[in-house]
Amino acid sequence: MIPTACIEIREALAQIPYLTEINTQQDYELALALMDEMIDDYSANKALIDMLSISIENWEDQAEEFALFNAALADMDKGLAVLKTLMAQHNLGVADLPELGSKSNVSKLLNGAEGKKLNLHHIRALSQRFGVSPALFI
Repeated sequence: MIPTACIEIREALAQIPYLTEINTQQDYELALALMDEMIDDYSANKALIDMLSISIENWEDQAEEFALFNAALADMDKGLAVLKTLMAQHNLGVADLPELGSKSNVSKLLNGAEGKKLNLHHIRALSQRFGVSPALFI
């Protein structure tokens, strides 16, 4: 016998189907709006936020409107993608990263110049500067 709580959950999901699966642009927009509301009380909504975030992620991985972005992201070095994101969040330019050497060197790293990659010294310094795990850059 199916527990009553499961039946109630099934009925609730029928009212908000995009909580578990987004099928249209409208569902996506509703999901984003719901996420904005739920995030205000994260601890009370954690389980729902987890479900909704999976639904949103699946849509963004498959939707045509994200295809070019996803393709560019797939081709990008993960460590550099993290670094570029951190730079954008902190409004930093190539001159603001002495941990990586000269402005020229930083530019070459960010543009993926031949043979230029983040090394262990760079990763440790960036990890310390931004207070993130070194694993994010690997």
